[in-house]
Amino acid sequence: MLTTISSYVYNLEQIYSYMVIGYVLLSWMPNARDSFIGQWLGKLVDPYLSIFRRFIPPIGGMLDISPIIALFALNFIARGIVFVFDLFI
Repeated sequence: MLTTISSYVYNLEQIYSYMVIGYVLLSWMPNARDSFIGQWLGKLVDPYLSIFRRFIPPIGGMLDISPIIALFALNFIARGIVFVFDLFI
């Protein structure tokens, strides 16, 4: 049972990580965020990234490292959830 829960958590974490990476890559292409996929990813990813953008300002006004920190936090949270399930199940 634990392997099933942990595999679900890790799969969800990996899917959301790919969504964050895709959203970041869309920012490099002009008008890509205005497309259907860009808007859809923005609705799913922006609320999570905005948490980190409040505390981490862009470096030099251009380079936003908040997605990197957000991915580290997402990985940490996923591992924490699996650890807690491991303790109680």
